[in-house]
Amino acid sequence: MKRTIRTTALAVGALIASLGLPAGPVHADAPAPRIDLRVLVVSDGGPATDAIAAELESAGTPYTEVDLQDTDRPVIDTGFLADTVDGRPRAKFQSVVLPNDNPFPANSAEMAALASYEQTYAIPQVDAYTYARPEVGLQYAVGTGYAGSVDGVRAEVTPAGLAGPFGYLDGAVPFEDNSPTVGESYAYLSAPAPGADFVPYVQAAIPGRAAKGSLVGEYRHEGRRELVVTFVYNQHQQQFRLLARGIVEWMTGGVHLGAARNYFAVHVDDVFAADDRWDTELDCTPGDVDCPPGEGTPNPIRMVPADVDHATAWQDSRDFTLDLAYNGSGSVDHRQDNGGADPLADKLIADRDRFRWINHTYTHAFLGCRQDVGVVPWKCATNPDGSTRWVSRNEIADEIATNRVWGELAGLPLEEDELVTGEHSGLKVTPQQPEDNPNLGPALADNGIAWLASDNSRDPVQRQVGSATTVSRYPMNVFYNAGRAAEQVDEYNWIYTSRAQGGSGICEDNPATSTCLAAPLDTATGYAGHIVPLETRIALGHVLSNDPKPHFIHQSNLAEDRIAYPVLDGVLEGYDALFADSTPVVNLRMEDIGVEMRRRAAWRSAVDAGQVTGHRVGDTVTVQAPDGVTVTATMPAGTQHGGTDFGDAYAGALSGWTPTADGPLSLTLPSSAATPSAVAGPGDTAAATRTAPRTRVPVGVTEPVPYGAER
Repeated sequence: MKRTIRTTALAVGALIASLGLPAGPVHADAPAPRIDLRVLVVSDGGPATDAIAAELESAGTPYTEVDLQDTDRPVIDTGFLADTVDGRPRAKFQSVVLPNDNPFPANSAEMAALASYEQTYAIPQVDAYTYARPEVGLQYAVGTGYAGSVDGVRAEVTPAGLAGPFGYLDGAVPFEDNSPTVGESYAYLSAPAPGADFVPYVQAAIPGRAAKGSLVGEYRHEGRRELVVTFVYNQHQQQFRLLARGIVEWMTGGVHLGAARNYFAVHVDDVFAADDRWDTELDCTPGDVDCPPGEGTPNPIRMVPADVDHATAWQDSRDFTLDLAYNGSGSVDHRQDNGGADPLADKLIADRDRFRWINHTYTHAFLGCRQDVGVVPWKCATNPDGSTRWVSRNEIADEIATNRVWGELAGLPLEEDELVTGEHSGLKVTPQQPEDNPNLGPALADNGIAWLASDNSRDPVQRQVGSATTVSRYPMNVFYNAGRAAEQVDEYNWIYTSRAQGGSGICEDNPATSTCLAAPLDTATGYAGHIVPLETRIALGHVLSNDPKPHFIHQSNLAEDRIAYPVLDGVLEGYDALFADSTPVVNLRMEDIGVEMRRRAAWRSAVDAGQVTGHRVGDTVTVQAPDGVTVTATMPAGTQHGGTDFGDAYAGALSGWTPTADGPLSLTLPSSAATPSAVAGPGDTAAATRTAPRTRVPVGVTEPVPYGAER
């Protein structure tokens, strides 16, 4: 046996020499190596590597993906991984992500190349999902550990994890359990192998034993560092979303291009106006286009002064600010009908500085085509020649300008370049109006509008409309025409049950975007028991996904039963229970969200085009980007730019946008961010080339539907 092992080691050594790979760490008298700020992701098509790639993509962190299933993929050898630039050795990747600890065949030259590269340049490796076994520093899960479902398990970050890459968390890492009939996550729980240099970062109790097993941990061996992940996940699951930041921070040493934060903003539409109410008998909304003309009697929902008091008190308790999108004519009409009195408007105006305000047009008129509401659903009216009849440029401009003037006279603290049109009208809406009103763009320019709200469910990509750039908003499934929980549930049942169960069948007709309920919800318990948890999970999923897009509800949801608050509380309370104080929710106004989205688009375009480069030599980071593209990066606390602090503090690091000026951006890292070095001697590369068991999603474990797809 000894002879066989020695022969294998010699063979691998000869293989490394034949490939021209360095035999060990860079010599002390050699120039400090250049480490390019780019991640290598080696994918087998599984959900774990895809999830990490999606996290890098979202943050704007450059990466190169090698698909092992692609017959035309590049060979991972010494020339692929490293070279020399200006007489200085260069590592082309700052970290490596593999599907498991070795996804190649046994004694693979590619794995030998990777192992030697990691040893030479102190490059960390993430094993995206692998078995617990001694080869990754853990005991076998069978016998002493556990292998099976971890749906609903409450894992925890260890003290080492909190002091290290996962310090932005409060400690708990709950695993989802969204369906009793679907297996959502599978894991291997095991203790470190005897003698292994293994530090658990995230662990959970082993069922039936008074012990805990690692789910995420660091294994140091043979001059290499591996982050060993032993649970399966996809990019949408909460447990991954909680840990994704820490995985990236671990593998980059906290020095990388791109940045991620947790955003939440809530727009409240139709303020000062009244919203039509759902009729539980007619299954439509009298006064709106879903009811035949003359059907039913409108019964509007409108806030009262006590609702404003509740909103301000709620904001104070949550350290959160709502954005109120207002229609001035709502107050004008109310005063005309009530002898000049409007206690709601008086209260809102008195408390105007407690909120942010957005122009929502004066009357909430539909600003697209002329609607023919004589049919359900409505259609665009046409001219005699068959062309579409459009609302005119002057009408649109008047709606914007009149509302702005009304708000200014009321003293509302406005950003005059923000606009939400009624129902996002003027923008395309399929199937009735598949193109924008051609008069919208000129009317926006007439009023200096720079930021225009759009509905993410039908217009998700930021785009230019006249002078304005769109800001997509997520619609919350808390209906505009419901002021009471029972009304919300009744309408929800109508939309999400089959015709056989008394519903509209909309969910049956649109299976790609809707899921039918198994049975109608109880109108007394369905809101708190089903709708609130679901909407909370969807919205919190957006918050945890580095997604700045705002959500929107309506003033009716802050009135009567105040049905919006349980969802908003669920999001913010849930968030607070998961994250440390260093990682607060970022609550931006619409203009700032638009700027963030536009900067990201420019940055990603430049990264995808290969126009962004970044590297580290010692304690200096250099970033090159095209003119006009603002650089985004994440760096350790204490990083300097031109003698001043770089970026803003978030999640224990510094991050932000920094313009380049006449050349590359240069950052100086603090002494605490020492240049990585090998953790031990180069060791025996033979161990690294032993193939790992095939690690895939186990049979019976289903990837959950992405957030939002259940609607």
